[in-house]
Amino acid sequence: MIRKLKSGQYRIYAKHPDKETNRRRNLGTFDTLAEAKKHEQEIQYFKHKK
Repeated sequence: MIRKLKSGQYRIYAKHPDKETNRRRNLGTFDTLAEAKKHEQEIQYFKHKK
């Protein structure tokens, strides 16, 4: 999940909240939406790689 921050940057959060803290994990902060989308694709690739 990508969200825009007040600073104008974009942050990727985990899909499901952490069981202990009940918050989503920060998976990276990027200056542009394109960079964030590219990194999210890379995350999905490695998650589903067999």
